[in-house]
Amino acid sequence: MTGLIVYLLILFAASVPIAFALGLAALPFFLERKLPLIAIPQVIFDSMDSFVLLAVPLYVLAGRLMMNGGVARRLVDFAVALVGFLRGGLAAATVLTSMLFATISGSSAATAAAIGSTLIPEMERKKYPRPFAAAVVASSGELGVIIPPSVPMVIYAVITGVSITDLFIGGVLPGLLIGLSLIGAIVVVSTLRDYGERTPFAAGPWLNGVALAARRAVWSLLLPFIILGGIYGGVFTPTEAAVVAVAYALVLGCLVYREIPLRDLPRIFAESALTSSVVMIIVGFAFVFAYALALMQAPQQIAGAIRSVSSDPVAFLLIVNLFLFVVGMFMETFAAIIILAPVLAPVAQQLGVDPVHFGLIMIVNLAIGMVTPPVGVNLFVACGIARISMEQIMRPLLVFLAVLVADMLIITYAPWLSLALIR
Repeated sequence: MTGLIVYLLILFAASVPIAFALGLAALPFFLERKLPLIAIPQVIFDSMDSFVLLAVPLYVLAGRLMMNGGVARRLVDFAVALVGFLRGGLAAATVLTSMLFATISGSSAATAAAIGSTLIPEMERKKYPRPFAAAVVASSGELGVIIPPSVPMVIYAVITGVSITDLFIGGVLPGLLIGLSLIGAIVVVSTLRDYGERTPFAAGPWLNGVALAARRAVWSLLLPFIILGGIYGGVFTPTEAAVVAVAYALVLGCLVYREIPLRDLPRIFAESALTSSVVMIIVGFAFVFAYALALMQAPQQIAGAIRSVSSDPVAFLLIVNLFLFVVGMFMETFAAIIILAPVLAPVAQQLGVDPVHFGLIMIVNLAIGMVTPPVGVNLFVACGIARISMEQIMRPLLVFLAVLVADMLIITYAPWLSLALIR
């Protein structure tokens, strides 16, 4: 097992793409055990032959259609109307917009890209430092995989057999906690450092502005209720909900808002297929790596090592949080879930941790890895849009990382937050 991990770290250090690093790291194991190499493509295709995984490309496509169909801009306008009067109001509106867009995209990077491309330039015009604006977008973008629908939740459910519906519903309150705490941090920092332009609050104009923005965004705001209401009400499965989301997004972008010309559809489909293929290739090769670990009985060894340290659920969850925080800094989320969920979830269940609660602990923790160097995807997206270096974003980002870590501990040790809506 140690050799397998060493091979993987060497390939990561050599900048080999994550998917191929996972496959190549497992190759020596197959050769050493004289296993037929035909087993590798068989494992890949078997892992992806799943009805549930159809939700992944469909949610990616729905997010692309919404991003190109004018939804992001209307959600921005609604969020600004709602919280723009606060000190740091535009930055707070960025977080609120991310929360709203997360109910559509299912992806952290897509949320950061859609919101950042609109709001980072706007925040700079409103006298926010560019690194601070990028840090706000990067940290709030993680809500894309916590507030349902969420692609990592779909992957976790496939691996562990946990109900996707329960994971989706369970992610609502943790997502609200993270979003509201980020807004609180923005207000405090903006007040202390005099960021942004302050807009005087007047109840009449504020209500009129919110009503006007809500009327313009009403069709966009209905989508989360349709998806989550349909799933929770038993009208359709999470995979079928993804089909509904695509159909709704097509109607909204092409017929209602009329911001997606028919000639743009092939480009949107191609971009969605490319993004989905990247995700699925990582999923396939991660299953190969996990297959090798399973044959080596790595899950049992790791579980035994963790239990030898402590069998107390409180201590176990603290160890898991520290472990996942480090893993999230170096490993892509989908790969980490596929490799580690079969190892850690059974141990958590043996110690009395609810499977849905543990799934959310794992997903939220790995989502923090999306905003931590060296491989935090949200950092690259935000820095690319803001045209700044990774070093420039780190100082303002530290405040938000501290908030996210505090939220992670609250979610870990307050299980009712994850389970209240599904019990």
